[in-house]
Amino acid sequence: MKTIGLIGGMSWESTASYYQQLNQGIKQQLGGLHSAKIVMVSVDFAEIEALQHSGDWQKTAEILAGAAQSLEAAGADFFLICTNTMHKVADYITNSVNIPLLHIADATAQKLTIDKITTVGLLGTKFTMEQDFYKQRIIDNYGIDVIVPSDEEQSLIHSVIYQELCLGKVSSSSRERYLKVIENLVERGAEGVILGCTEIGLLIGNQHTNTPLYDTTSIHALAAVKQSLK
Repeated sequence: MKTIGLIGGMSWESTASYYQQLNQGIKQQLGGLHSAKIVMVSVDFAEIEALQHSGDWQKTAEILAGAAQSLEAAGADFFLICTNTMHKVADYITNSVNIPLLHIADATAQKLTIDKITTVGLLGTKFTMEQDFYKQRIIDNYGIDVIVPSDEEQSLIHSVIYQELCLGKVSSSSRERYLKVIENLVERGAEGVILGCTEIGLLIGNQHTNTPLYDTTSIHALAAVKQSLK
């Protein structure tokens, strides 16, 4: 079994989901008392969030590159960045180490391809929805059209992530507003919706809508389980 490296803490609530799902996945595959081999560096999200909103992505890249180097030194065979947004600086991070990154957008797009999804909606932070580092990777490498909510809806999605979900608050009223955004994406042609922030799965799941949802935390963790057992 390969050792999985995790850059976590962004936020710790979703990183806890990663840890749980990785261990559950290994147990499901191997049975008995088996659990995942994991090393993790968990950063202070307050520091990262402040740098995100000030636009200092270079500093965030340096912090996460240092985390990746620590994972490599601790014996990780490959690593995950346990957040969608910080894949914005994935190239800088991967260039700082010799172990491979299991990219969250690739894992998600591969699942979409298996399910024959050709047009997908994307929910996430405004950074993820507005910028091309995530959605363009899916469009260019997998030929899947990606559509995003309106500017007003993006502000709502972003606000709930940072002001509620990252603080462990799950609100039924916010869930209803998210579900309305999903309805609008479906009306515009989305065949499914990517939950492109690792906290969104704490708020909504397939039990809340008939629209296929692609929880990036679960997809990423499952891909890591498969990679660790190769």
